[in-house]
Amino acid sequence: MRNNIVLGDLKLPFSHATRVGDLVFVSGQASVDLATGEIVAGTFAEEFERSLDNLKAILSAAGAGIEDIVKVGCYVRRDEDLPEFNMLYRKYFAEPFPARTTITNCLPPSLLFEIDCVAVIGGKE
Repeated sequence: MRNNIVLGDLKLPFSHATRVGDLVFVSGQASVDLATGEIVAGTFAEEFERSLDNLKAILSAAGAGIEDIVKVGCYVRRDEDLPEFNMLYRKYFAEPFPARTTITNCLPPSLLFEIDCVAVIGGKE
């Protein structure tokens, strides 16, 4: 059975996540206010942390947690933010790390970071 998860007011045609069985597919999360859908600009660290807070809230609504993530896609606008990105990433993800793809120079000027993921509920077992 498929279950779409939407938190707050989405202005664009997508769901925050889709759960199919024990799999949870989370759409790209950036530094956005989940209640209003508005972008919240900040430093790289601030945008990273808001993105991860959004990711955790969406996973929770789907019955999962950050520990259930098996694959992440990370999008970093500026190459010079990569060292800080890797440091911050370790604050949220522990070994064994999920599979990860990181792409740079791909975001619009209004965003510094975005993340999407796939989680398996009970994936740490």
